[in-house]
Amino acid sequence: MNTKKKPGLNEWAATAICGNDITSSCLYVSALSILYAGQWAWVSLLMVSAVLYFYRNIYSEVVGALPLNGGAYNALLNTTSKFVASLAACFTLLSYMATAVISANEAMHYLQILWQSLPVMEATIILLAIFMVLTIMGIGESAKVATAIFLLHLTTMGILILASAWGLAHNGWHIFLENFQSPVEGSLTMALFFGFSAAMLGISGFESSANFVEEQQPGVFSKTLRNMWVAVTVINPVMAFLALSLSPMREIAGHQEALLSYMGHITGGDWLAGLIAIDATLVLSGAVLTSFIGVTGLVHRMVLDRCLPQVLLKVNRHGTQYRIVIAFFVLSVSVLTVTRGRLTTLAGVYTISFLSVMVLFGIGNLLLKMRRSGLQRPVSAPWAGVLFAIMAVLAALVGNIFMNPVYVGIFFEYFLPTVIIVLIMLNRVVLLTGCLFFIQAVSRKVTWSAEILSRLLQNKIDDINSQQVVFFTRGGDLANLNLALIYVRNNEHTNRMKIVTVVREGSEVPPRLAEDIRFLDRAYPEIDIEFIVYHGVFGPALIQDLSRAWNIPANFMFIGSPNGKFTYSLADLGGVRLII
Repeated sequence: MNTKKKPGLNEWAATAICGNDITSSCLYVSALSILYAGQWAWVSLLMVSAVLYFYRNIYSEVVGALPLNGGAYNALLNTTSKFVASLAACFTLLSYMATAVISANEAMHYLQILWQSLPVMEATIILLAIFMVLTIMGIGESAKVATAIFLLHLTTMGILILASAWGLAHNGWHIFLENFQSPVEGSLTMALFFGFSAAMLGISGFESSANFVEEQQPGVFSKTLRNMWVAVTVINPVMAFLALSLSPMREIAGHQEALLSYMGHITGGDWLAGLIAIDATLVLSGAVLTSFIGVTGLVHRMVLDRCLPQVLLKVNRHGTQYRIVIAFFVLSVSVLTVTRGRLTTLAGVYTISFLSVMVLFGIGNLLLKMRRSGLQRPVSAPWAGVLFAIMAVLAALVGNIFMNPVYVGIFFEYFLPTVIIVLIMLNRVVLLTGCLFFIQAVSRKVTWSAEILSRLLQNKIDDINSQQVVFFTRGGDLANLNLALIYVRNNEHTNRMKIVTVVREGSEVPPRLAEDIRFLDRAYPEIDIEFIVYHGVFGPALIQDLSRAWNIPANFMFIGSPNGKFTYSLADLGGVRLII
């Protein structure tokens, strides 16, 4: 069979999609860190870069072992339960939603500098609609736009750095020395801590590459992490240092909303300030595109795993799940309308969601080390580095909550409804069964219409449970088989399971395997277990053949954690899941 795959994104395109989000942080994070850390802001930003260095290996290890879309959701899905993974997905979805709305609105505020009569609310909705259409047209077209924006942004930042360095060379170091001698509020340690906590928001976008890794060419993912780390390490601390060298602290505080435009004005004049305003408009728009692409990859994976309605899977002629994109657009516009453009509300959602996603990904790495040690991986992050990175992000989360305690209440106003929707999907068989029981109880005393409704509900339950699952076993270990049955019973909506053992020609089936499966069939009467002996070689070809023959998607086929000799990755097997 010809399974020709569309060419993936190259290094520049993949970096640009997520890089527009993370590199746009220089537009606000320098002023934000100066607000809390004063003259030591550039040190706080370098501390963020150090934490991000450790997260490079964390992401490389997890995605190298599990090269599938989904980010933290995918990491936890293959190491814990579907419920825990879905909680991580809720954090990620809220982070993308807040990023899209905040970035689009801020982009239009920058455009308003050049076009003062611009209606910001209406322009924000139009911008979101433009990127909705662009995403629906396909990731290839989106990548071209993202790359152009990314290159313009890097060029503009390079011009600003050179102009600021030239101004510093002519004006001398007296402003920096004056700022450096300013008193620090509280202790230096607390100033650095709060500056670090605020500056951690400047790495949003780093997690996005893991949500569309399947659309990237082999080997590109780790390069996107490296490129984003280099950009953040160079641009953000340098901008804060130059700002402190060119302008007194009181002037920086007065231009916090558009600090880089102010730097451009005092170093290059109106033309450079205007160029930075244009660049800010475009790169913040690029961050909106990052959100659309990231959320599409994540939701697509969740729909495949039946955590969200299957209706979202429908694709257009470009191969895009356009209903996911439209639903995200509608959600973003509704949130913008409800908040009436007061984005301090969404800042709380964004802060807690993003930092929680980073923590959960680090936890997913630890679980991968402990529970899936047999999986091949190109990089192995050291334990000490993973623990340090998790603790650092947790500290930043605590610091942001301490600085803005109102964020917690705002976050739960958005988080709880999202979790409820996912919980309904995960427990819909239980809910439908409860409805069925109620209908059947009253149907004896009501009209025949109640009986029709109960049959419809029963048909729906039967339809959901008709999805078969497959578990491949290497031998006759009864304990492992029992664990597989427990996982399927607790996590999947099905009452039909095939247990398959693949034996090579000339090999024999373990003698007690059939007897053990008959025992489990009696022990789990609610699951119809079918035992199949398949002669052949376990691998991607066999997975594809069985998936077509049995009409069972690969993501409903399970295996135990492989040993070190296993030659295939989960991507090679088409999304087969680990459950033991």
